[in-house]
Amino acid sequence: MNIIIITGGSKGIGKALAEKYAQENYKVYSLSRSIVDLQNVTQISVDLSDTKATHNTFKMLLDEVKKNDISSITLINNAGRLGTIANIENISSEDITKSIQLNTTTPLILSSLFIKETQHLTCKKQIINISSGAAKNPYEGWSVYCTSKAAIDMMTRTISAEQNELKNGIKCNAIYPGVVDTNMQTNIRNTDEKDFKNLQRFIDLKKNNELYTPEFVAESIYTIDTQNKLNNGDIVDIRSF
Repeated sequence: MNIIIITGGSKGIGKALAEKYAQENYKVYSLSRSIVDLQNVTQISVDLSDTKATHNTFKMLLDEVKKNDISSITLINNAGRLGTIANIENISSEDITKSIQLNTTTPLILSSLFIKETQHLTCKKQIINISSGAAKNPYEGWSVYCTSKAAIDMMTRTISAEQNELKNGIKCNAIYPGVVDTNMQTNIRNTDEKDFKNLQRFIDLKKNNELYTPEFVAESIYTIDTQNKLNNGDIVDIRSF
Protein backbone atom coordinates (compact mmCIF):
# COMPACT_ATOMS: atom_id res chain seq x y z
CA MET A 1 0.00 0.00 0.00
CA ASN A 2 1.24 3.49 -0.91
CA ILE A 3 0.27 5.96 1.79
CA ILE A 4 0.35 9.75 1.70
CA ILE A 5 -0.56 12.15 4.51
CA ILE A 6 -1.23 15.75 3.52
CA THR A 7 -1.76 18.70 5.85
CA GLY A 8 -4.21 21.34 4.73
CA GLY A 9 -5.85 18.97 2.25
CA SER A 10 -9.21 20.74 2.23
CA LYS A 11 -8.35 23.58 -0.16
CA GLY A 12 -5.82 24.97 -2.62
CA ILE A 13 -2.67 22.98 -3.33
CA GLY A 14 -3.40 20.52 -0.54
CA LYS A 15 -6.80 19.58 -1.94
CA ALA A 16 -5.40 19.22 -5.46
CA LEU A 17 -2.62 16.97 -4.12
CA ALA A 18 -5.12 14.82 -2.21
CA GLU A 19 -7.25 14.41 -5.34
CA LYS A 20 -4.27 13.61 -7.58
CA TYR A 21 -2.75 10.96 -5.33
CA ALA A 22 -6.18 9.41 -4.67
CA GLN A 23 -6.71 9.12 -8.44
CA GLU A 24 -3.40 7.24 -8.62
CA ASN A 25 -4.64 4.68 -6.05
CA TYR A 26 -2.69 5.97 -3.08
CA LYS A 27 -4.27 5.69 0.36
CA VAL A 28 -4.64 9.41 1.11
CA TYR A 29 -5.15 11.06 4.48
CA SER A 30 -5.87 14.77 4.88
CA LEU A 31 -5.28 16.62 8.14
CA SER A 32 -7.26 19.85 8.10
CA ARG A 33 -9.77 21.82 10.15
CA SER A 34 -12.39 21.60 7.40
CA ILE A 35 -14.04 18.50 5.97
CA VAL A 36 -14.87 18.95 2.28
CA ASP A 37 -16.14 16.91 -0.64
CA LEU A 38 -13.17 14.70 -1.54
CA GLN A 39 -13.45 11.28 -3.13
CA ASN A 40 -11.38 8.39 -1.75
CA VAL A 41 -9.62 10.58 0.82
CA THR A 42 -9.76 9.92 4.56
CA GLN A 43 -10.24 13.35 6.13
CA ILE A 44 -9.30 13.97 9.74
CA SER A 45 -10.44 17.21 11.33
CA VAL A 46 -7.78 18.82 13.51
CA ASP A 47 -6.67 22.35 14.34
CA LEU A 48 -3.02 22.24 13.21
CA SER A 49 -2.26 25.40 15.20
CA ASP A 50 -3.05 23.44 18.40
CA THR A 51 0.15 21.62 19.41
CA LYS A 52 -1.44 19.01 21.68
CA ALA A 53 -4.29 18.17 19.29
CA THR A 54 -1.85 17.96 16.37
CA HIS A 55 0.51 15.63 18.22
CA ASN A 56 -2.21 13.32 19.53
CA THR A 57 -4.14 13.14 16.25
CA PHE A 58 -1.05 12.44 14.14
CA LYS A 59 0.25 9.83 16.61
CA MET A 60 -3.10 7.98 16.48
CA LEU A 61 -3.12 8.13 12.69
CA LEU A 62 0.41 6.74 12.40
CA ASP A 63 -0.43 3.95 14.87
CA GLU A 64 -3.35 2.98 12.63
CA VAL A 65 -1.42 3.33 9.37
CA LYS A 66 1.44 1.13 10.59
CA LYS A 67 -0.91 -1.87 10.75
CA ASN A 68 -0.87 -2.02 6.95
CA ASP A 69 1.61 -3.62 4.57
CA ILE A 70 3.29 -0.40 3.44
CA SER A 71 5.14 0.00 0.14
CA SER A 72 5.76 3.73 0.58
CA ILE A 73 4.76 6.41 3.04
CA THR A 74 4.97 10.16 2.53
CA LEU A 75 4.19 13.20 4.67
CA ILE A 76 3.47 16.43 2.77
CA ASN A 77 3.73 19.47 5.04
CA ASN A 78 1.48 21.78 3.05
CA ALA A 79 -0.75 23.66 5.52
CA GLY A 80 0.19 27.28 6.10
CA ARG A 81 -1.03 30.83 6.43
CA LEU A 82 0.17 34.17 5.11
CA GLY A 83 -1.05 36.06 8.17
CA THR A 84 -1.40 39.81 8.36
CA ILE A 85 0.31 41.61 5.47
CA ALA A 86 2.03 44.67 6.94
CA ASN A 87 5.36 45.90 8.24
CA ILE A 88 6.40 43.87 11.27
CA GLU A 89 5.63 46.70 13.71
CA ASN A 90 2.00 46.61 12.58
CA ILE A 91 1.44 42.88 13.13
CA SER A 92 -0.02 41.69 16.43
CA SER A 93 1.82 39.28 18.70
CA GLU A 94 -1.07 36.83 18.36
CA ASP A 95 -0.90 36.84 14.56
CA ILE A 96 2.87 36.36 14.55
CA THR A 97 2.54 33.42 16.95
CA LYS A 98 -0.23 31.76 14.94
CA SER A 99 1.69 32.01 11.65
CA ILE A 100 4.93 30.63 13.09
CA GLN A 101 3.00 27.85 14.84
CA LEU A 102 1.22 26.68 11.69
CA ASN A 103 3.99 27.35 9.16
CA THR A 104 7.03 26.19 11.13
CA THR A 105 6.33 24.60 14.52
CA THR A 106 3.66 22.20 13.27
CA PRO A 107 5.81 20.85 10.38
CA LEU A 108 8.66 20.31 12.87
CA ILE A 109 6.37 18.39 15.24
CA LEU A 110 4.84 16.29 12.46
CA SER A 111 8.24 15.54 10.91
CA SER A 112 9.64 14.50 14.29
CA LEU A 113 6.74 12.12 14.92
CA PHE A 114 6.76 10.80 11.36
CA ILE A 115 10.46 9.90 11.52
CA LYS A 116 10.20 8.36 14.99
CA GLU A 117 7.11 6.26 14.25
CA THR A 118 8.33 4.95 10.87
CA GLN A 119 11.99 4.30 11.71
CA HIS A 120 11.43 0.52 11.69
CA LEU A 121 10.01 0.59 8.14
CA THR A 122 12.35 -0.30 5.28
CA CYS A 123 10.05 0.94 2.49
CA LYS A 124 10.25 4.28 0.65
CA LYS A 125 9.79 7.00 3.29
CA GLN A 126 9.81 10.71 2.62
CA ILE A 127 8.80 14.16 3.76
CA ILE A 128 7.90 16.78 1.17
CA ASN A 129 7.71 20.33 2.48
CA ILE A 130 5.76 22.91 0.50
CA SER A 131 8.00 25.95 0.79
CA SER A 132 8.08 29.20 -1.19
CA GLY A 133 10.37 31.55 -3.03
CA ALA A 134 9.63 33.81 -0.06
CA ALA A 135 12.15 31.66 1.83
CA LYS A 136 14.91 33.31 -0.20
CA ASN A 137 13.41 36.65 -1.29
CA PRO A 138 12.37 39.27 1.26
CA TYR A 139 8.97 40.83 0.52
CA GLU A 140 8.09 43.94 2.47
CA GLY A 141 4.92 43.16 4.43
CA TRP A 142 5.66 39.42 4.57
CA SER A 143 8.34 39.37 7.30
CA VAL A 144 6.67 36.56 9.27
CA TYR A 145 5.79 34.46 6.22
CA CYS A 146 9.27 34.81 4.69
CA THR A 147 10.86 33.91 8.03
CA SER A 148 8.66 30.84 8.45
CA LYS A 149 9.46 29.54 4.97
CA ALA A 150 13.20 30.13 5.40
CA ALA A 151 12.91 27.98 8.52
CA ILE A 152 11.20 25.24 6.49
CA ASP A 153 14.12 25.19 4.04
CA MET A 154 16.64 24.87 6.87
CA MET A 155 14.51 22.17 8.48
CA THR A 156 14.59 20.29 5.17
CA ARG A 157 18.37 20.51 4.88
CA THR A 158 18.97 19.53 8.50
CA ILE A 159 16.59 16.56 8.52
CA SER A 160 18.07 15.27 5.26
CA ALA A 161 21.58 15.51 6.73
CA GLU A 162 20.52 13.66 9.87
CA GLN A 163 18.70 10.95 7.93
CA ASN A 164 21.55 10.42 5.45
CA GLU A 165 23.52 8.79 8.26
CA LEU A 166 20.83 6.21 9.06
CA LYS A 167 20.22 2.76 7.61
CA ASN A 168 16.46 3.22 7.16
CA GLY A 169 16.55 7.01 6.91
CA ILE A 170 13.85 9.05 5.24
CA LYS A 171 14.20 11.37 2.27
CA CYS A 172 13.35 15.02 2.93
CA ASN A 173 12.78 17.67 0.26
CA ALA A 174 11.19 21.07 -0.16
CA ILE A 175 9.34 22.31 -3.22
CA TYR A 176 8.50 25.87 -4.28
CA PRO A 177 5.16 25.67 -6.11
CA GLY A 178 5.41 29.06 -7.82
CA VAL A 179 2.59 31.59 -7.70
CA VAL A 180 -0.65 29.63 -7.49
CA ASP A 181 -4.25 30.75 -7.94
CA THR A 182 -5.55 30.06 -4.41
CA ASN A 183 -7.43 31.92 -1.67
CA MET A 184 -4.06 33.21 -0.45
CA GLN A 185 -3.58 35.02 -3.75
CA THR A 186 -7.06 36.55 -3.48
CA ASN A 187 -6.15 37.88 -0.04
CA ILE A 188 -2.87 39.28 -1.37
CA ARG A 189 -4.64 41.17 -4.17
CA ASN A 190 -7.07 42.67 -1.66
CA THR A 191 -4.25 44.14 0.42
CA ASP A 192 -3.68 47.89 0.65
CA GLU A 193 -0.57 48.88 -1.32
CA LYS A 194 0.79 50.80 1.66
CA ASP A 195 1.06 47.43 3.47
CA PHE A 196 2.47 45.49 0.51
CA LYS A 197 4.67 47.26 -2.03
CA ASN A 198 4.69 44.28 -4.43
CA LEU A 199 0.90 44.35 -4.78
CA GLN A 200 0.84 45.37 -8.46
CA ARG A 201 3.02 42.42 -9.47
CA PHE A 202 0.48 39.95 -8.10
CA ILE A 203 -2.45 41.84 -9.62
CA ASP A 204 -0.69 41.69 -13.01
CA LEU A 205 0.03 37.96 -12.67
CA LYS A 206 -3.69 37.30 -12.22
CA LYS A 207 -4.71 39.68 -15.00
CA ASN A 208 -2.25 38.09 -17.44
CA ASN A 209 -3.27 34.52 -16.53
CA GLU A 210 0.23 33.78 -15.26
CA LEU A 211 -0.83 32.02 -12.05
CA TYR A 212 -0.48 28.25 -11.81
CA THR A 213 -3.61 26.25 -11.03
CA PRO A 214 -3.48 24.03 -7.93
CA GLU A 215 -4.11 21.07 -10.25
CA PHE A 216 -1.01 21.87 -12.34
CA VAL A 217 1.10 22.13 -9.19
CA ALA A 218 -0.24 18.83 -7.85
CA GLU A 219 0.48 17.11 -11.17
CA SER A 220 4.03 18.51 -11.16
CA ILE A 221 4.72 17.44 -7.58
CA TYR A 222 3.32 13.96 -8.26
CA THR A 223 5.61 13.60 -11.29
CA ILE A 224 8.68 14.87 -9.40
CA ASP A 225 7.88 12.46 -6.58
CA THR A 226 7.02 9.29 -8.47
CA GLN A 227 9.81 9.66 -11.02
CA ASN A 228 12.32 10.12 -8.18
CA LYS A 229 13.71 13.33 -9.61
CA LEU A 230 15.04 14.59 -6.28
CA ASN A 231 18.02 13.65 -4.16
CA ASN A 232 17.69 13.79 -0.41
CA GLY A 233 17.86 17.40 0.77
CA ASP A 234 17.04 19.00 -2.59
CA ILE A 235 15.03 22.23 -2.45
CA VAL A 236 13.54 22.93 -5.87
CA ASP A 237 11.16 25.22 -7.74
CA ILE A 238 8.67 23.38 -9.95
CA ARG A 239 9.41 25.99 -12.63
CA SER A 240 12.85 24.40 -13.05
CA PHE A 241 11.37 21.15 -14.36
